[in-house]
Amino acid sequence: MNRLNLFGIAILLLLIIIGNASAYTIFETEQVIITQFGKIIGDAKTTPGLHFKIPLIQQKVSFDKRWLEWDGDPNQIPTKDKKYVWVDAYARWRISDPIKFFKRLRDEASAHSRLDDIVDGEIRNVIASHNLIDMVRTSSRTFQSGDEVDDGQTDESLFEASVGREKLSRLVLEKALAVVPEYGIELADVQFKRINYIESVQEKVFDRMISERKRIAQRFRSEGQGKASEISGKIERERLTIESEAYRKAEEIKGKADAQAAKIYADAYNTNPDLYDFLKTLESYKTVIDDQTTVVLSTNVQLLKYFRKQD
Repeated sequence: MNRLNLFGIAILLLLIIIGNASAYTIFETEQVIITQFGKIIGDAKTTPGLHFKIPLIQQKVSFDKRWLEWDGDPNQIPTKDKKYVWVDAYARWRISDPIKFFKRLRDEASAHSRLDDIVDGEIRNVIASHNLIDMVRTSSRTFQSGDEVDDGQTDESLFEASVGREKLSRLVLEKALAVVPEYGIELADVQFKRINYIESVQEKVFDRMISERKRIAQRFRSEGQGKASEISGKIERERLTIESEAYRKAEEIKGKADAQAAKIYADAYNTNPDLYDFLKTLESYKTVIDDQTTVVLSTNVQLLKYFRKQD
């Protein structure tokens, strides 16, 4: 292989390397700026496809153009009514101006740090300017069955939200939107993920909730015991009435039976007094004497008159 061929191959390889270094691809999820010695050249490239730059001198810097997640750290914040709470929030954001974003922040890590300052700061300001109930409730709707037991002692004014959680989150978003555009950032939403009392207050709140539920449970038990006593009294009255009526009927039947038995005895006696006397005497033997009884009596006793020899 002569020198001319070697030189041609070298030129071809050089052209391939230069072409590869000068061409770049922009994907659907990307937006790109081109820098030259650290300075931005031209406008941001957002159209997907194949693009070109000066090799070696110019550099491609890519940014995500999708909506990104910002998840803040829980912060302890005092409310307007002096209730200390832990607040955990999140937001959705994206890079709306890659050039401004690159000049002010450079990368997503710096953007997250700046959002920590902006969004967390606005959340702290908004919460400190409103009462806790506005963070807990979204409206001042009346409690329905299952929300709270209506025991006649609940002060509904304690649950009236003048603003509400949704409006608070919108207020945070509005305040943050006034700041973030200068960093090339667009905010879509800010929401409270979790709101909770600090531990020292949680125990007091739980104790109060437990005592309140115990009080309501005791009231229900008292009402139940009163109802049970009322039912028991009614049942007892019905039982006595039934027993009295049954006793009356039983005595009435017994009286009729005794009268009929007396009549039968009288008829039997009138028919044959001697036979009647004999039978009644035999019945008395069954009652007075059995196989375990020893009786010492005179033969003149009336009970043994039928054992004596009859004249």
